[in-house]
Amino acid sequence: MKKLLMVILVIVLALSCLSVVTAFAGETAAVTTTGDATTTTVEEDDSLAARVTRWLESKGIPQWLIPFIVSIFPILELRGGIIAARIVGMKLIPAFIICFVGNMIPIPFVLLFIKKIFAFFRDKKFFGKIVQKLEARAESKSEGFKKGEVISLFLFVAIPLPGTGGWTGALVASLLNMPLKKSLPIITAGVFCAGLIMSLLMYGVLGFAF
Repeated sequence: MKKLLMVILVIVLALSCLSVVTAFAGETAAVTTTGDATTTTVEEDDSLAARVTRWLESKGIPQWLIPFIVSIFPILELRGGIIAARIVGMKLIPAFIICFVGNMIPIPFVLLFIKKIFAFFRDKKFFGKIVQKLEARAESKSEGFKKGEVISLFLFVAIPLPGTGGWTGALVASLLNMPLKKSLPIITAGVFCAGLIMSLLMYGVLGFAF
């Protein structure tokens, strides 16, 4: 059990490190309107999600698995997963399901173990700086959560903007000492809503009809 826990801790830490490394990378999309449907064209040269998608494709990863992998990463999350799904030509419904599941898999582990991870690595030479940056980032986000924490957490996760999402939402909830049974349903609803918004942006109105 201890070995399994350590594996989980290392995975979560590695993904957290990725979030710091890629925090300043851009993720852009140009939105164009055609007829009565709105579609989004990904600018591959500037999009982190597009670059990760192309890299995974170059490694021979199955196309259906790429959006799942992208959705697990912090910073990218479901937002990047939907972009990846659009790039590889995946249809809307399977794309939504795969990205939603991928984004949600790490969240319970973040809620349960992130404080233990930070406590373990805080005094380590290299990881200590990363932990401090992640804590400072989450602390800055948590200031607005003091009142109306339920709706604040939901909106923070639900609106798919850079720096928001399930990962950061779970970190903020953990620092606010929100219990798992309270925070997890809120984050789940927020991720679902973010998926609807991103699906509408990337696949357009007609994507929901067909």
